[in-house]
Amino acid sequence: MNTFLVIVNIAILIAIIIGLYIMQKKHVKFSKRVFAGLGLGILFGFIINLLYGTTSDITTTTIEWFNIVGSGYVKLLQMVVMPLVFISIVGAFTKVSLSKNLGKISVYGIGILLLTTGIAAAVGIGSALGFGLEGIELQAGDAENAKNAELTERVATVEDLTIPEQVLSFIPTNPFADLAGSRSTSTIAVVIFASFIGVAYLGIKRKQPEQAELFAKIVDAFYAIIMRVVTLILRITPYGVLALMAKVAATSDFEAILNLGKFVVASYVALIVMFVIHLVFISLAKLSPKTYVKKGLPALTFAFTSRSSAGTLPLNIKTQTDGFGVSEGVANFVGPFSLTIGQNGCAGIYPAMLAVMVAPTVGINPLDPSFILTLIVVVIISSFGVAGVGGGATFASLIVLSVLNLPVAIVGLLISVEPLIDMGRTALNVSGSMTSGILTSKITGEFNEKVYNEKSGLDEVVES
Repeated sequence: MNTFLVIVNIAILIAIIIGLYIMQKKHVKFSKRVFAGLGLGILFGFIINLLYGTTSDITTTTIEWFNIVGSGYVKLLQMVVMPLVFISIVGAFTKVSLSKNLGKISVYGIGILLLTTGIAAAVGIGSALGFGLEGIELQAGDAENAKNAELTERVATVEDLTIPEQVLSFIPTNPFADLAGSRSTSTIAVVIFASFIGVAYLGIKRKQPEQAELFAKIVDAFYAIIMRVVTLILRITPYGVLALMAKVAATSDFEAILNLGKFVVASYVALIVMFVIHLVFISLAKLSPKTYVKKGLPALTFAFTSRSSAGTLPLNIKTQTDGFGVSEGVANFVGPFSLTIGQNGCAGIYPAMLAVMVAPTVGINPLDPSFILTLIVVVIISSFGVAGVGGGATFASLIVLSVLNLPVAIVGLLISVEPLIDMGRTALNVSGSMTSGILTSKITGEFNEKVYNEKSGLDEVVES
């Protein structure tokens, strides 16, 4: 009987996929198909949750089959992340205009990422204090105790490294191993390696222009191929989002979410406030926030469902260049850097909220201005090297809490709501990246406002 019900669930998923494909054939806009997949996935997953529960054999087996579509899609995007990070950074240096503005783009791009992360930390602190969140109120069950046991090992690893040693871990000793993602700091290592290649190109360009021109053509060709692969993968986004959201809704423990409801609400209030601040920055640049939301929604939606900033990178760069009018040089520079520096949600809001919650347990007044200032500075510094994949927020929180000598057990106590909150955090990470790209491009004169204001955007690019 269980096998029959699983087959029924799979058949329903296939039927919905066929429906989305028919929408594509009828030229329904890409963004509308993504939202259709999002809504249908939530509804279907909730029905599975309601009928069979979160841990039944039917639900577990059904989700295993759904993962072929959902997790398979994420893996396809992750497949091109490292090649895209590498070729994007190198390609950014081969752009003539970027060569002239390299210093400005570096300073503004990274500076805006760090600035918004500091603001995000302040927002997280304000939300935790405003809602009166206290770590002592949280209770540990079997799952939480198991998570804390796992975290104990990770804390030991974090605490064994001094800050200079952490900085040294960013430097690639074997770039080919880092291109394979062998370390937690592989992404930033690839960024550093690609930056050295780019700087070397600039030197060769002055001394041996013919060789530099040939190299630039090769890089441009590789970049064109990688981005075409990205476009092909993006076409299956509605189906991936459908399966991912069905999994989230089917496996979420709604009772646990209700028990930690105040923390969930406080987290999303902070995330929404920070997103509004992004829109304020866009407005200050004399651009339409409405256009930003409309064109950025596909990327933000995928980030929300996939919970992977790295997996969203291809869509992030495509949205910046083809939707917002950010130059390829700036988008290819800021996008990859945002995976490891200045993640507003995972490295900004979340660690700050947890620190405020546990501070009273060790006799620290969370309202103390010196504690708040120290916390914001630590959050900004620790945002370097946080991987843009699942677990980045946990790692960032461990670093911040360890540096401030605060108990880390609270990280494990929130395991039941971690996936729900991580969805919003990841979307905010991507929004911060796109905001930094737009502002940096605008400040350095690399921005095409006509493209930003055009009605066409990512829909046409994906379909082309």
